[in-house]
Amino acid sequence: MKLIPVFSEERQSKLNDISLLLLRITFGFTMIYGHGLGKLQKLLAGGEIEFMNFLGLGAEISLFLTVFAEFLCGILLMLGLFTRAVAFPLLFTMLVAIFMVHFNDPFSKLEKPIMYAIPYIVLMLSGGGKYSLDFRLWNKS
Repeated sequence: MKLIPVFSEERQSKLNDISLLLLRITFGFTMIYGHGLGKLQKLLAGGEIEFMNFLGLGAEISLFLTVFAEFLCGILLMLGLFTRAVAFPLLFTMLVAIFMVHFNDPFSKLEKPIMYAIPYIVLMLSGGGKYSLDFRLWNKS
């Protein structure tokens, strides 16, 4: 049975690119504003840093790596610059949150990092789409 396409192939491609743009902007911005900015302020505030030492590198380096992912990679994700590459540290951070921070918590605590992880996987697989700096600079997503 052959299905009748709702949209032309060209229109569907454009809608896919718009969807990727919305994913990048939404999940980049909410990660920056809701998570990365506060950690960046904590990192720059000086004083003793108390943070989960998830890689055994020390609290300060762990916080720095988390800020790199949640703040800097969030900005690059919004811009669609190195999309596939910057989605990986964001995904890694969410996997740490799922398996090391909230694993024994109720599902309500696990839900948020799971909901963040899925779009990062999608963006790692698909790239940033036509409306990204990746496409503008290298004519690929």
